[in-house]
Amino acid sequence: MQNNDDIRDNGGATAAVIPVAEADGGAGSGSDYITVKSLWKVFGRNPLRVLEPEYADKDKAFFQGELGNVVGLRDVNLEVRKGETFVIMGLSGSGKSTLVRCLLRLIEPTAGAVVIDGSDITQMSDKELVEFRRDKIAMVFQHYGLMPHRTVLDNASWGLEVQGVAKEERYERTRKTLDLVGLGGWEESYPRQLSGGMQQRVGLARALVVNTDILLMDEPFSGLDPLIRRQMQDELLNLQTELQKTIVFITHDLNEALKLGDHIAIMQNGEVVQIGSPEDIVLRPEDQYVGDFTQDVRLESVLTASKVMVSPKSTVMGHQGPRAALHTIGNSDGDVAWVVDRRHRYMGLLTIPSTERALRAGVRRFDEAWEFIDQEHKPVSPDTTFDQLIPMAMSNDHPIPVTNADNMLLGEVHRSALAEALAETSAADPDYAANATLNAAIAAEGNETAGDDGS
Repeated sequence: MQNNDDIRDNGGATAAVIPVAEADGGAGSGSDYITVKSLWKVFGRNPLRVLEPEYADKDKAFFQGELGNVVGLRDVNLEVRKGETFVIMGLSGSGKSTLVRCLLRLIEPTAGAVVIDGSDITQMSDKELVEFRRDKIAMVFQHYGLMPHRTVLDNASWGLEVQGVAKEERYERTRKTLDLVGLGGWEESYPRQLSGGMQQRVGLARALVVNTDILLMDEPFSGLDPLIRRQMQDELLNLQTELQKTIVFITHDLNEALKLGDHIAIMQNGEVVQIGSPEDIVLRPEDQYVGDFTQDVRLESVLTASKVMVSPKSTVMGHQGPRAALHTIGNSDGDVAWVVDRRHRYMGLLTIPSTERALRAGVRRFDEAWEFIDQEHKPVSPDTTFDQLIPMAMSNDHPIPVTNADNMLLGEVHRSALAEALAETSAADPDYAANATLNAAIAAEGNETAGDDGS
């Protein structure tokens, strides 16, 4: 990791540019919103010599000892999808902060391409870069950088002020954003009157209010107390559910990465050593370094409902009655049915006893007789962890329904499947290097099978 002095040090070199067309699939292909291609950052004099073929097998220590160059990033390749939270993690000195600063050229890359929404920022002029930073991307740092003489409202609206937005409009937009991050009512307070967590919320609001597509967050919560840190993580998850920003989040904390990340890249000595979902990182580490990182992670905190859910075995439409429901349940191998509306949105649970009572009561359709539907049997999302699922499964004999953000029924989770999944993953061979390829193949096969049964 480099300090702020690195921002001013480009070693006098001009970045070696890799044409965008060489990037896999072309710039902005598919759902990839940010593409980093063969990115290098070398500090010191004559940095381009580090890229010469004769040094291809040399390590970071060689470059520093023999050439006097510090390799901050070495041939980094990654892709970030639009609307996801992509976490970059590693120990101090791994290059993660250097990488995030290269994404908006606070640090000038030595070589490579950074393609964002189809444009390679390494090719932008100074004027284009200023416009890009102002309109497309915002950054939240570990240190809040609040101006002590300005109120919360003026600190949070600073980005809009720089953009030239009129005072009345920027205050209106900023007040809404402060409400969004839980700071409504604190607009006229000063930073010295706020706790550390509240000051970080101001920094987050300042980034959100300019309404850029991309948020870069460089260890924003690492200076907070553990309880406040967890609260801020939860806040970010809630905000992301609502806003669907493209977030690149830097951390050295694996638990934070697993909690927040849709995908995680682990860095070591300026290189990306593995990219994958949280589950991939924990269950299928590709080398000893990643394995050591993840060895103490509890499986229950990583495995999710999406791994074990199966297609709903029995569903009843809300406009149907008890006779149809009993017939549907009878044809399944279970003793319950999920009630859904015409758009397949989850309404609740039917058991055989409740359905028989509805029949005796002369009920014609269940959406007019809600008292026979168990609406307290709450659904979970596909990313609900086993930590949450296990207590639910142990307290109820019925499966757990799984729904998406629109409350549409996707599947169900059975207690036995939770136990089987834990037993299967716990028995994995810890010989990471020898079994990385085999584990990946098994995972792929498992995903195909899951797709076949509707999970």
